[in-house]
Amino acid sequence: MKSRSLIAAALLLLAVACTDGSGTPAAPSPDVAGDIVVAGGRDVTGQNGIRQQLIDAWNEREEKKNSGYRARLVELPGSADEQRSQLLGALQSGSAVYDVVNLDVTWVPEFAAADLIRPLPRDVLDTQDHIDSVAGTARWDGEVYSVPFNSDVGLLYYRRDLLKAAGVQRTDLSAGLDRGQLEDLIEEIDEHPAQGAYEKGWTTQLAPYEGRTVNAVEAFASATDDFHFTDADGHYDAELDQLTAGVAELRRRTESPYTLQDAVRSDEAATLSDFADGRTAFLRHWPYAYRTLHQSFSEEQLGVAPLPGKAVLGGQNLAVAQGSQRTTKAIELIRYLTGKESERCLLDAGFAATRTSAYTDDGVRCGLAPTGAPSASPTGERADRIPRDKAGRPRYARGILLPALREAVQRPRTPLYGAFTQTFTAQLGPLLGDNPPGDAELAATLDTALRDALPD
Repeated sequence: MKSRSLIAAALLLLAVACTDGSGTPAAPSPDVAGDIVVAGGRDVTGQNGIRQQLIDAWNEREEKKNSGYRARLVELPGSADEQRSQLLGALQSGSAVYDVVNLDVTWVPEFAAADLIRPLPRDVLDTQDHIDSVAGTARWDGEVYSVPFNSDVGLLYYRRDLLKAAGVQRTDLSAGLDRGQLEDLIEEIDEHPAQGAYEKGWTTQLAPYEGRTVNAVEAFASATDDFHFTDADGHYDAELDQLTAGVAELRRRTESPYTLQDAVRSDEAATLSDFADGRTAFLRHWPYAYRTLHQSFSEEQLGVAPLPGKAVLGGQNLAVAQGSQRTTKAIELIRYLTGKESERCLLDAGFAATRTSAYTDDGVRCGLAPTGAPSASPTGERADRIPRDKAGRPRYARGILLPALREAVQRPRTPLYGAFTQTFTAQLGPLLGDNPPGDAELAATLDTALRDALPD
């Protein structure tokens, strides 16, 4: 109990230090012209990716207006956990002048509770257009603290060519399948495996980092209806019987008859490589893999489907740093970067858009240069090999990606998410070891550890 009290007190002291003493954030001072610095992680669409292109377009517009403002993107190095630590340290100490921060959706409560980001006008969220599940990540404690920029959700990729080689008749799984049907398909492939590198049915990210947390949350949420680790205020709220069911489901999903052994040491890059090499026929991954894999595989070789069971919601939101001297203009920039046309650009480039209109309104188009522009190669091949619908979207976007986002579950929303994920990942480690404990034993240990890590 003492550790929980100390953590809560620390958060309260930090929040008070950043306010005017009344609990209300200090009013922003008039904007100071200059660079609006946007800090975030790596753009998965590559060098001069879509995020930079959107910022360039905004800068061009501001230059024409001679406004005196210019946005500048700073990509933070390292893993997501390392980027979180860098942003926390910089904003707490004031050592880096960031105006806009691109936060993982799980970090929003932490940064908001510590008063490191500013509450935003409520109308930055478009309740008629933003996907409900995604919009929920932008709020904390009754305030809007961020705006969804790009989303994410777990998906199931599969190798049609390996299914055909094994004599499987059903090679279009886009309508979805449950866990039992997936296991039946894996057993069918194992009976007549394709020649080459094939080893096991599927792989996923089980190394001791956020990937393990995501996979485990998906298993726990799939095992029990309406399961939550925390309540709306971020307090620990799980029941022991629910944890036991979750451990049992995670054990089933990681059993050696179905799962590549290397998965317990694998992250997103490693699993993508194993799948592409043909070591597995199925892969749990994020939407950006659709673009990446289609650079090597055709639609006849590759398919994508909803993830069996529950899928975790991911993504990044844009927020205004508490110490920004350009708050008004920073909000204007965020509105542009998360507007309808910008979200359509993000979708076309391979991200999961946060607005319904990007998926359903053919009148909403990206104003940037077409993503699928012809390459300069002498063969005339297109640099972009993403299968697209008649309106130019990735072909799977409307029928698979949008429903998956709408039905996705969130990871625990708490200012102490860092403590949760570190505890959760560590406590589940024995399940993936050589002598795993029983379901009830591991669940009891997990329950005790999470009660110590999170307030109740």
